[in-house]
Amino acid sequence: MPSVSAIFTCLLACLPALGQASLSPQPAPARRPTLDEVRQAMGIPSQGDLRGQQDTVGFASRPDQMAQVWEASALPPAPEFAGPLPAAGVAGLICPHDDYLYAGRVYRRILPLVTARTVVLVGVFHKYRRFDAKDALVFDSYRAWRSPDGEIPVSKLREDLLARIPVADVIQDAAMQDSEHSVEAIAYWLKHLNPKVEIVSVLVPSASFNRFQELAAHLGKALAETAKARGWSLGRDLAVVISSDGIHYGADFKYTPYGEGGVGPYTEAVARDRDLLKGPLAGPVTAAKARAFFTAVVNPQNPDEYRMPWCGRFSIPFGLLLLGETARELGSPVPTGQPIAFGTSISFPQLPVRSQGLGLTAEANLYHFVSYPGVAYTLGRE
Repeated sequence: MPSVSAIFTCLLACLPALGQASLSPQPAPARRPTLDEVRQAMGIPSQGDLRGQQDTVGFASRPDQMAQVWEASALPPAPEFAGPLPAAGVAGLICPHDDYLYAGRVYRRILPLVTARTVVLVGVFHKYRRFDAKDALVFDSYRAWRSPDGEIPVSKLREDLLARIPVADVIQDAAMQDSEHSVEAIAYWLKHLNPKVEIVSVLVPSASFNRFQELAAHLGKALAETAKARGWSLGRDLAVVISSDGIHYGADFKYTPYGEGGVGPYTEAVARDRDLLKGPLAGPVTAAKARAFFTAVVNPQNPDEYRMPWCGRFSIPFGLLLLGETARELGSPVPTGQPIAFGTSISFPQLPVRSQGLGLTAEANLYHFVSYPGVAYTLGRE
């Protein structure tokens, strides 16, 4: 835990800001946004069969920016849990998706552990209410996604999965995918690390835990069947990366259980996140642990209601269930979680890449901050 003086030193040096201010529940709109309206709000609009880029402020959009972020993200201080890493080739990860200037050190520590060519990216769907989306998984229909380092192909795995899972499980919608930044944030790092990477993007809107179990059972079985047909194994050929930032603390997030802000509330909020990382998100993946996380962050009787504003309140439970089901169907060992990185929007100096044109998407301080979880999932205890 950083000292009080270290926290204030970082604040004075960085004055960081936070990009996920959209967490507070919003009333359902009179109508859903059109594709044209969504694309007008994108930093680089999608065109034809190529998905564009939602956020060109917090994330790199040019190769020189991505290269500079990669280099700068190795600068100290290291994230928490900076002990020995598992071997590269992990079956899955939980990874943040906030601005690179804030969370870059966490991305840098955990994403090189993914070496599989095909990655299922389980994304947060921040704006699901605006689209009245629930109880199904949101896929795209693009051929490829643009990135700072060139196009990222969408794996043909997507079509095989869509052919194998129930129609009621699926929403295939370009506007929904275009509106979301939680997948692109991670995809660009994966592309920088592995030019041959292919992705399948799956956004997760609201659902009950029981419905997530159904969705994960169906998609996990389909993933295992297609993997077997291709001779793939988890970790070596296929990985599941779950997108999530951690706690969003502050009055504008409507979450101040330890006080409005300051060092004391910061310390308590961060300690609670560490408890989640070391508790239900660690060790062998089980449905009971996925449910424990779900019930810690939402009201299970009304999943739209936060108990703790983690934006991965849906992506994490579903993603862990999916990883567990896929491993079980493949006859693989049970995936086991290890926290390997953690920080917040005020625990690190910002990456020194503003001269490259990158920036921050909102304010952060001791009264308004976000945490960044990094957990690796290996097959059994390695």
